[in-house]
Amino acid sequence: MALKIGIVNDMKLASKVLREIVSADPELAVCWMASDGVEAIAKCAQELPDIVLMDLAMPNLNGVDATRQIMAKTPCPILIVTSTVDGHMGMVFDAMGAGAVDVTTTPVVGDQRGLDSGLVLRRKILALHQLHRAAQRVARQDLHRATQTPKRLISGVCDLPPLLAIGASTGGPAALAVLLEHLPPQFPAAILIVQHIDSAFAEGLVSWLDSRTALAVALARRGEVVRAGRVLVCDSTEHLVLEAGGVVNYVAEPRAALHCPSINRFFNSVAVHAPPGSQGVLLTGMGRDGAEGLLAMRQAGFFTIAQDQKSSVVYGMPKVAAELLAASRVASLADIALHFKLAFKESDAS
Repeated sequence: MALKIGIVNDMKLASKVLREIVSADPELAVCWMASDGVEAIAKCAQELPDIVLMDLAMPNLNGVDATRQIMAKTPCPILIVTSTVDGHMGMVFDAMGAGAVDVTTTPVVGDQRGLDSGLVLRRKILALHQLHRAAQRVARQDLHRATQTPKRLISGVCDLPPLLAIGASTGGPAALAVLLEHLPPQFPAAILIVQHIDSAFAEGLVSWLDSRTALAVALARRGEVVRAGRVLVCDSTEHLVLEAGGVVNYVAEPRAALHCPSINRFFNSVAVHAPPGSQGVLLTGMGRDGAEGLLAMRQAGFFTIAQDQKSSVVYGMPKVAAELLAASRVASLADIALHFKLAFKESDAS
């Protein structure tokens, strides 16, 4: 049975292109089309699609507010598809904070590039559906399987600042902004972030977060060493890992991971190589990525936190972490932000 796709776009040409791209795949079918956010909300209530392709700038109700209302009333996976990102970067991450799963650009038309971008969009739709189904299939008996305790490597880490390792997915950009915006520029810990996002938007996420905090935010570059007061964000092309001496690296394995970058792979490396006093935080997101890695960090002796249900846009990843007993503490976003300031203020004083 073909996946039902809802298309929301006020531009007739863009709507036509999206319909043709979706209809070209026998696994996909357009179930309805809407020209603004108000119409999209009504149509989701009438016939809930498997995935919504949502534009951003539209009359009557934009894609950000439409996403927020759909996720509150008739939740389903929403992929932001916008013709231009320049000038709309804030809206992109606001929409992801409201519950959009991912973002991509509207395919071009008329040449090989258009054919390629259409194929990429279809693959992304199918991949998001696979992720959504995998998130729904998380079985309780799978939550309690044994996880091997990682072997800590203490040598060479004592001269490094403590590390805050943060993983996030659906709803993550807004949550990350809340956590970072009140931290002082002299914050005594280093911060590493893995956010599930299309690699084409990683630099935009860095710029957007950098505008929200006094800390310096940058893409994590292969071979650099973590530093206090600096936020490094995974560039999403491969799996981010921490290596001996606080060195940041990217690796291709595991190639079979459902998410790239994998928060589990990231947290597992942190469990082995992070200096004393480091902490792990798993924020809002669909699925279970990061839960087992957070457990590895806790088993290695680190303090770990999972975001609570009330403050999560999607209570998937942190829910699994809580059920695995991977979190030393389950807390609201506001409480996590306060914890950061208090915990590392004490570290600075020492």
